[in-house]
Amino acid sequence: MFKEIKRLLIGRPLKNEAIHGEKFGVLWGLPILSSDAISSVAYAGQEILIVLLPAIGMLAFKQLTYISAAIIVLLAILTLSYRQTIDSYPNGGGAFIVAKENIGSIAGVVAGSALSISYILTVSVSIASGVDQIVSAFTQLEHYRVLLCILIILLMTIGNLRGVRESAAIFSLPTYFFIISILFMLVMGVIKVFNGYQPEPLNIAQDTLQPLTLFLILQAFTNGCAALTGVEAVSNAVPNFREPSTKNAKTVLVLLSTLVLIVFGGTSIIANYYPTDPEKGAMLVQISNMIFGRTFPFYIITALSFVILVLAANTAYFGFPNLISVMAKEGYVPRQLNMRGDRLSYSNGIILLSGIAILLIIAFNANITSLIGLYAIGVFISFTLSQAGMLLKWLNQKGENWIVKASINGFGALVTFGVVIVIAITKFAQGTWIVVIVIPILVFMMQKVKKHYIAVSKQLRIKPEELQSIQVERDTYRNRVIVPIESINKSSIRALRYAKTISDNVVAFSVSIDEENANKLRERYNMINTDIPLIIKYSPFRKVVEPLLKFIESAEYDYNKGDMITVILPQFSVRSWWHRVLHNQTRVFIERELLKHKHIVVAVMPLQLKDDDYVLKHPKYQDR
Repeated sequence: MFKEIKRLLIGRPLKNEAIHGEKFGVLWGLPILSSDAISSVAYAGQEILIVLLPAIGMLAFKQLTYISAAIIVLLAILTLSYRQTIDSYPNGGGAFIVAKENIGSIAGVVAGSALSISYILTVSVSIASGVDQIVSAFTQLEHYRVLLCILIILLMTIGNLRGVRESAAIFSLPTYFFIISILFMLVMGVIKVFNGYQPEPLNIAQDTLQPLTLFLILQAFTNGCAALTGVEAVSNAVPNFREPSTKNAKTVLVLLSTLVLIVFGGTSIIANYYPTDPEKGAMLVQISNMIFGRTFPFYIITALSFVILVLAANTAYFGFPNLISVMAKEGYVPRQLNMRGDRLSYSNGIILLSGIAILLIIAFNANITSLIGLYAIGVFISFTLSQAGMLLKWLNQKGENWIVKASINGFGALVTFGVVIVIAITKFAQGTWIVVIVIPILVFMMQKVKKHYIAVSKQLRIKPEELQSIQVERDTYRNRVIVPIESINKSSIRALRYAKTISDNVVAFSVSIDEENANKLRERYNMINTDIPLIIKYSPFRKVVEPLLKFIESAEYDYNKGDMITVILPQFSVRSWWHRVLHNQTRVFIERELLKHKHIVVAVMPLQLKDDDYVLKHPKYQDR
């Protein structure tokens, strides 16, 4: 049943060769990778106003324009820099690979950890903000905010597990519709202003007003820097573009920046003529209401604002699995995260991303302002390390126009590092301290994972010159077989029969906790026509594995160094998952302990049981 549901939701498995059809060009790549940055128009400006409006009143809207301009300048710097990254590292990996190869492994892992945190928060913030758009328009849904967020994350997970092509078909068109609708809103807003529109004045509490300070501007600036998340996703995804992949990736990056300039910049300017109160709901919804009223365009923009914010999470659903797969290939996270699923997506990474995002939504009660405090610092740490890595690359390798390239990356590193410091200070109380603590923990864990993989590789590796001297012969080791049995049944008999096919030295072994059961077992065993001896050992402390290991090492067993011992564990397999709960899992504990010994081989002899209803109704089983 599980397989049928999985096929219904995700679709049939794709062949490996289908991977080429899962790559995208500029048309589909732009909405997939730009939705995060473009969607920032729906909440970045609002987050700036949350800081400024209570402090400086109506002057906040003029400052909003200046701060938005500064953010767009920073976006331009990052765009120029990441174009160079795409050219230099066409195999993807972005900040992780750049920092790792040019600064060192620790810097690479820090960049990867910070960017991973940013992607996770992208999902949480985007979907929480998307739900906020709907709640602003339909206040009766307020009590279902967290539940709606979780439901949307689950739907996004299913959509992305279906593969890149299908997720692009599902999620791309709304991004284009959103861009068109915002441009239409901006044009209509300008026309309305020229026709003499006068907004209603905002009621601002006078007792909260204060002088405009540098700290206040920086605090608002860091809130607005959420608009820059998603820029790095293009450099992570270069291998997923169709050829010429680097050209297509750079085109998407430039188009992304241009759209943010128009949409985010235009909205920040028009907010001066349509002032909104961030405490009364989403800024974009309020502006749309003032321009169109409660008419059809208002509801379209409200719906598309919700959709684009949800789709912003899709950038993370594409970026995070790709980043984490590169890190898995390098050995810093579990190798399973580098495995493609049935639909050729990195399904383990997608599921991991969704699980952590849901936990954050629950922990922070889907509060955007609380989540956004954690949001920007991670991505700006990765920005800084990426720029610094590229700077060192040009300084070490030189090359054509290296001075210009180094200047761009150096200036970018300086600016983004400054933003990191500002975010750390201004957002410390809102949660950046959590990220500052979590990143070192992640780096430590990733280094431990890498160390483990290196140690395993060293122990398993066979040098090429050693291969010629290796001989694999049947009689190199003497194979001795032990079959642990608890009772005489079809499962244990099947295991004993199999044991005779692989060795002439077979022993049936049983652990008894009382003499009565031991006698019953011995009596039934003697009725079997076999020459396999039965050894029964008494266990006063009800242990199972220890008596078996003690028997192997005893003189009674006559074990010689170099002998291989195969322990065959009888195991019946039940039909339903809940049936397994009803049977003890002794085999699991025995297997786990025995595998600690290099001279013991553990084999499981399965016996598949039939369905309960079949057995209870079939005549064959009625006399048993």
